[in-house]
Amino acid sequence: MKKIKASVYTALMNYPSLNKTKDLVVTSITPLSVHDIARASATYGVKRYFLINPVPSQKRLINRIVEYWEKGFGSSFNHNRKIALKLIKPVNDLVAAMRFIERAEKKRPILVTTSAKVFPNTISYADLREKLFSQDDVFLILFGTGWGIPDEIMLESDLILEAVNGYSDFNHLSVRSAASIILDRLMYKED
Repeated sequence: MKKIKASVYTALMNYPSLNKTKDLVVTSITPLSVHDIARASATYGVKRYFLINPVPSQKRLINRIVEYWEKGFGSSFNHNRKIALKLIKPVNDLVAAMRFIERAEKKRPILVTTSAKVFPNTISYADLREKLFSQDDVFLILFGTGWGIPDEIMLESDLILEAVNGYSDFNHLSVRSAASIILDRLMYKED
């Protein structure tokens, strides 16, 4: 299996998110998304997984989950989970995640947003995979929650990844399922 050349970061955006009526909201952290996206990120060599949520009680929940697996009973029960959860970095907003990456990498990350909808500036999996394997750039792949990432952020992003499509008209995957599929499509390449 070939290794990617780029540095890749992931983020789960709980704020701002859209609700069903297109209002801006903060969606709740779900423990399964904390665990599962961290595990997928670790599997595919992602450098850091950001959880974007400004609500103090939600940050405490994230910290309790991580602490249980890093220092509590979970740390001796399942060492692999401990490794994956070390990637987690809670932040208040997208700007904080971008600044963290800029400080670490000494360059601005290319923001790649994901959506089940079609937008201009959409890039295919094949084209983005080629960039990841051939360019020494930094990428932040942003996953949305609720009813998606607000259009303003989508349209300001550098690239918008094509939707994950199956074989039916139904298209409403959980974010953790979509993240796993996306990471596999982008970061796995046979020699």
